[in-house]
This record gives sequence, C-alpha cells and structure tokens, in this order.
Amino acid sequence: MKILIIGSGSVGIGLGASLLSQKSDVSFLARDRTASEMKTKGIKRTGLFTHYSFGPDEFKVYESYDEMPENEFDFVLVASKTTANANIAEMLDKHRQILKDDFTILICQNGFGNDEPYINYFRTDEVYCARIITGFTRPERNISEVTVYTEPILLGSLQNEDISHLQIIADKITASGINCELTDELDKYLWAKMLYNCTLNPLGAILDVTYGKLTENQYSKGLMDSIIDEIFNVITASPYTTLWDNSDDYRKVFYEKLVPDTYNHYSSTHQDIKRKIKTEIDTLNGKVIELGEKYNIDVGTNKIIYDLIKAIESDFSD
Repeated sequence: MKILIIGSGSVGIGLGASLLSQKSDVSFLARDRTASEMKTKGIKRTGLFTHYSFGPDEFKVYESYDEMPENEFDFVLVASKTTANANIAEMLDKHRQILKDDFTILICQNGFGNDEPYINYFRTDEVYCARIITGFTRPERNISEVTVYTEPILLGSLQNEDISHLQIIADKITASGINCELTDELDKYLWAKMLYNCTLNPLGAILDVTYGKLTENQYSKGLMDSIIDEIFNVITASPYTTLWDNSDDYRKVFYEKLVPDTYNHYSSTHQDIKRKIKTEIDTLNGKVIELGEKYNIDVGTNKIIYDLIKAIESDFSD
C-alpha cells in the first residue's frame, strides 16, 4: 500500500510518521523550504505518545505532481490548509495517472464540507473525510508535536459510502499510538468539532490567548455562548445533526470537559495569524455563515468574528 500525503504541516507530518512507524510506503508533497528540510533532516513525531524519527531515505518527498510515478498511490491523505482544496482537487484530476485504479482520497482537515471541491472531479466513493481533534503543532519544519489528545481520530464518509476499506489506515494510526476508528456518523462528529473550533479558534486568535483563557471573563464567554447558540440554530434548520440535543447540553460539556482538557492550547488559527498566513476561517465560521444565509438563520456573532479574522489577514500575502 502506497500513501501520498499532500500538505506537510503539523498534521501531515504527524500522520506520515504514524504510518511510517507501521512500515507503510509514504510519500509527501511539500513546498520548497519544507521539502528541503525533510530531504536533509528526515521527519519526527514528538510530544504525547510514542516518539518516532525517520531519516530522509525512509520516505519520498515531491515538490510537484509532475515528479510522481504513474499508477503509484492507493491512498491520498489531504492534510493541507482548506484554502488549498480547490487547487488540490483540480491538480489531482489533471494528474490522475499517479493514482491506482481503486484509489481513495482521505481529507484530514478542519471545517465542514471539505469534500465538496473533490466530488466536483471524483466519485463520492473515492472521497472520504477524517475528524481530527488531536492537537498537532510544528516546532520545526520537519517535526510534528502531538500537544493535545481528547478523542480518537475518526474516519468516514459524508456521502453515505462504504467505509470498510479505511480500516487499514485506522489500524496503522492506532498501532502508532494515536487511537483511530471508523464511524458511520461522521457528520455528527464533524459538527461537534465545528462547534469546538468555531467557538475557540478565531476568538483565541483575535485576543491572542489560549483556549482556557477565553473562559475566564464574562465578555469572551458571552461571545462564545452566542456563537454556540447560532450554530445550533443552523444545525436545527439544516439536514445535519450533532451529538447534543441543544446548546445548553453542549455548553455543559464544553466548559466542564472540552476546554479544561485543552486549556493551554493555542489554536491553528492563532498559529496562522502569528505566521501571517491566511486562515481556514472560510470552512469554519464562514461555513456557518453560508448555511445561515441558506436557511435564513441569524448568525451575527459568527459574522463579526469572521470579519475580524478577515480584517487581520487582509494584508497577508499567502
């Protein structure tokens, strides 16, 4: 089984190291500076769970699709920023020769609806998604550090396709030390993650604080409560469901369990803002706004938070 990982950031390197630890044949698509570091120093997975280190001769690194062999990959794991999805979907379609006949695309990103650009080009039984609530950071370009773990990685389909062939990926990630499971209810878990990420990520970035700090004053708590209420209103109006019946039930888990477990964590949105690169806000609060408009639901607080992030990143070049 040969695996291509597109996006060699903290998640991509972390998953790649996990799969390499189980003797998988792993290749990465990386940008020039990151590719150079990986080719000279190898990669590492550090932090929570088992630490792994792999030399540059133990995996392949490509800088373009044109470098890749034909009929090569069984699985493509997309671990890039969601801002790249339209381009990646188009490029994979243009370079279908690198994929085996029974290939699978597995999208490992924040947000909801990330499969949509891919199913413009590929069948729904070729495109799957992951819910990753594990926290990864990248202290160096070739190192992924696992900083937070609360629940298993979940793999599934948003298009009601058979998911049994994903078990081999789940088993390898689990054997590496990070629990990974299959689910037929991926949409529920992705909306659970949307509730968590939309509430914490942008506000933590705007205020430059950890998740836990956001719960320590009435003003940020008021904003978070409003974001949660609006998302539940959107879910209720839409065909989607999640793991809680109402916003009050979710808030209890959010404040008593989820935030305390990740108290000292800075969000990926915060990391992007610090690095002055475009965030994934369009597939987080932006998706809530899109559905709010579709179902005529007031999502004013989500819109304010969205606009503030867009204002901050408006001068970023990436």
